[in-house]
Amino acid sequence: MASELDRFSLAGRVALVPGGSGGIGRRVCVAFARLGAKVALVSRSADHVREAREAIRKEAGGEPDVLAVSGDVTRPEDARAAVEQTVKEFGSLDILVNAVGGGAGGALYPAEDYPPSEWDRIVDLNLKSALFPSQAAARAMIASGRGGRILNISSVRGQLGINAGFSAYVAAKGALNALTRQHAVEWAKHGITVNAISPTFVRTPQVETLLADEAFRLNLIKRIPLGRIAEVDDLIGAVMFFCSEAGSFVTGQVLTMDGGLTATQ
Repeated sequence: MASELDRFSLAGRVALVPGGSGGIGRRVCVAFARLGAKVALVSRSADHVREAREAIRKEAGGEPDVLAVSGDVTRPEDARAAVEQTVKEFGSLDILVNAVGGGAGGALYPAEDYPPSEWDRIVDLNLKSALFPSQAAARAMIASGRGGRILNISSVRGQLGINAGFSAYVAAKGALNALTRQHAVEWAKHGITVNAISPTFVRTPQVETLLADEAFRLNLIKRIPLGRIAEVDDLIGAVMFFCSEAGSFVTGQVLTMDGGLTATQ
């Protein structure tokens, strides 16, 4: 039997992280590389994904295997190509973390007037971005016969509404939670676990402008029982659990990581 810490090792595993150039995705890639995995990251911007690859290599230390793939995973053909490139480069695919998402702060409209074009954009960014990579990854994992791990990055807004014009984002993340459970049920027979983490507001470069607003920041902290904003590092332990052997008997779960926020609702 493996030791307790050995069950968190990712040595010899291959991980694909769409959104790996973003704040959360990049930190996940670093953690994977430090634990011995070969890592492929995907971004729509070829420049951003190359820059992120070099930063991940530097932060992870040593000489980790990191593959940069440019593509838009809200398009099924790009998601399929990302999986194919990963398998071609590294020989297999064991882990998928769907870290593409967000955009809600730039698409705030009253529910009764939510523009169809913005609805489609936000839903694509937060739901299709997980659906298409998951389908492509599952096909590869099923073909390999080795099983695998799929982890979705959801949001506490998949459980809680907010009076701030978030209709599309809330709907997409709620659907992502449901899709997590559905995929878990369908792919369990193939040895594939599917789970999600559901954080509240996380401090990343994408939200620096919002956090610079003192009133916004203090109001946010006031609503969180632990009295602080989540840091990206706060998510990593759960990601490693779900993606390693330590979480091998856990599937179909959505872990809320919100400093106690939902406990007050």
